[in-house]
Amino acid sequence: MKFKLKNLKQLFKNTAKAWWNKDPFSQSAVLAYYALFAIPGLLFLIITSTKYFFGEESVSKNLIKQVSETMGPEIAAQINEILISVGKTNSTVLGSLIGITILIIGATGVFTQLQKNLNLIWHVKLVPTKGFVRIAKARLFSFGLILAISFLLLISLVVSTAIAGFSDLITVDSSGFVTVLFIILNFLISLGVVSVLFALIFKILPDAKLKWKHVWLGAFVTGLLFTLGKTALAFYFGKASPASAYGAAGSIILILLWTSYSSMILFFGAEFTSEYTKMYAGEVAPSEIAKKSTKAKKRS
Repeated sequence: MKFKLKNLKQLFKNTAKAWWNKDPFSQSAVLAYYALFAIPGLLFLIITSTKYFFGEESVSKNLIKQVSETMGPEIAAQINEILISVGKTNSTVLGSLIGITILIIGATGVFTQLQKNLNLIWHVKLVPTKGFVRIAKARLFSFGLILAISFLLLISLVVSTAIAGFSDLITVDSSGFVTVLFIILNFLISLGVVSVLFALIFKILPDAKLKWKHVWLGAFVTGLLFTLGKTALAFYFGKASPASAYGAAGSIILILLWTSYSSMILFFGAEFTSEYTKMYAGEVAPSEIAKKSTKAKKRS
């Protein structure tokens, strides 16, 4: 069955209902909590995987710039402090190895929690007797996914820098139309990178046998919502200052809020992907280490 635009309204209606029934506020709050503790490990892995191409200082500066534009200067300053702390090595080799191991476990932990939430959306459940296999697989895939994210960020960084440099050269003697054209081009490239990232998450993390054709439309919808939501959140944080009442803890509150709101968008996109797959491809089978949940059996 091929995708039809006339079914899009019903598809979004089914998605919104399924998304709301799973209590996205609680799900996103839990994921935001895990993400807060995973941030040092994620930053460590991202910078370690990309610094060989641009240098650690350049990557850090560009990362802080992106955070500032997306989440505001207060969060950017907090992230910068985390980067400085992560960059400090321990006095012994053993201490360094232990520290790096803890960072990696923390970084992959948020993806493990995300995997559990995605399994709920796809109505699959881990087979208890294969728990160790699942944990090892989840950690390995999560680590690989982080490296993939780093690679995508690297590509985005290269392209955005090239566009910005070319735009500065061209727009000096050009009309406003050219400037707008470069802004749109940069937006489309960012949307493409984010959509590929969501496609990787939707394809790899759930314990379900998904095909690439199942995830691309959902990934694009999620990427579009995320890109638009990112702009709206930056405006909201800048105008409303929701963390101003929390004093020194304000930056942490902003990180939790931003992660929570972004998680709700991600879960909506995952529900959209699930409903789209059901509508056009039928039920998706669980992977070798999982089974259909009881709730899914009752619905069938």
